[in-house]
Amino acid sequence: MTDTGSRGQTEPARHELPDIDAAALAAAVAAERALRAADEVGLDRWVRFLAPLPDQLRDGSLRDVRLAARQARATFGPKDSIRDALPAEATEPLLATVDRLLKAIAHYEAHR
Repeated sequence: MTDTGSRGQTEPARHELPDIDAAALAAAVAAERALRAADEVGLDRWVRFLAPLPDQLRDGSLRDVRLAARQARATFGPKDSIRDALPAEATEPLLATVDRLLKAIAHYEAHR
């Protein structure tokens, strides 16, 4: 299955991009961990924000994965950061895996 990218080009299926797929799956696991941590301490705002991300990262098209990764990265804002609300055990793996995913996407886009 392919998806049409933002420039009207057909994007390959996730299984055709093993580096991106693996990074997206790792980011989905980290997003689930952050979601569980937010839910356990009753941070409804972060729960609502994080809730769609694991599924988008796990099952989404390249476009969906890119969007979800950018949304996850935005949780680490300079004024309003998920780091201020959750322990490092929940936030740092999310940051690391999302950054790895965004780097893989940028590499793919630069070389296609």
